[in-house]
Amino acid sequence: MNQRILKHAFSLLHVDHVKLNNKWNYTNIISPYYRLYLIDEGEGIVSNSENTAKLEPGYIYLIPSFTLCNLHCATSLGQYFIQFFEESSDGISLFYNNRTIMKLKAGPLDIENFKRILAINPGRGINRSDNPKAYEKNIYYKEYQELNGMQNISAFMETQGIILQLTSRFLMPETFKQDKVNSIPSKILDAISYIQVNLRQNLTVALLSERANQHPDYFSRLFYQYTGDRPLSYINDKRIERAQYLITTTNMSYSDIAKEIGFENPPYFSRIFKKLTGMTPGHYKRRNQNINTV
Repeated sequence: MNQRILKHAFSLLHVDHVKLNNKWNYTNIISPYYRLYLIDEGEGIVSNSENTAKLEPGYIYLIPSFTLCNLHCATSLGQYFIQFFEESSDGISLFYNNRTIMKLKAGPLDIENFKRILAINPGRGINRSDNPKAYEKNIYYKEYQELNGMQNISAFMETQGIILQLTSRFLMPETFKQDKVNSIPSKILDAISYIQVNLRQNLTVALLSERANQHPDYFSRLFYQYTGDRPLSYINDKRIERAQYLITTTNMSYSDIAKEIGFENPPYFSRIFKKLTGMTPGHYKRRNQNINTV
């Protein structure tokens, strides 16, 4: 029998039903959490450089974490939304190879799930602003993490189940790019996990291959075979992803962020950041500043 261990868990951030208007018009949004939408009236648009999704009644939408997107409503939009963080035992995001905007026709169970998760998690709306840049701060995340800790076990388990059900809808072949995560050798999974929790350390191919008891060249080829990246490229991707989170949610200086993620040389950090994101850390921070706090 094929047995799979459930490696992914989710931490609720926000859930609400809102009525949006033409003020909901934001560009270059990138968040460390997932977004799920159910539209019940009106229309809007979510877009990025790769695709555009029309927000329309009767459809559900998933925007994975760290997916750059633009949000737009011309007149009015009725929207249920769920925002949540992902945790995985091996450090691999469920949608690490699917950073795109996904859309599916909503079924009766989807609609009931959105309504139910809202009913058992009252007071989890945003309230401050509908501008993502206004509430993507670490202090707000901590506030909602404390609320999760106050949930009774029944509501907590049901919330997890609903998020799992809704997320699973986007794992269908027509929307999900299949990968080789399930067949990754344990030594490569161990290396990925080690990278995730040791970004601040001096990570090298020699170190990782020694931990795997493999020759560096062989380890590098194997790592590329199962991840699509060379080890150093993967390490830089994860470091810059972490830097994006820290720039968005904290007031740390760029030099402190560089040290926190393993770059001793801030100018080199800036070069790698621009290479991978298309903008400097300063430009990225300005794009994500709180400019419309209500």
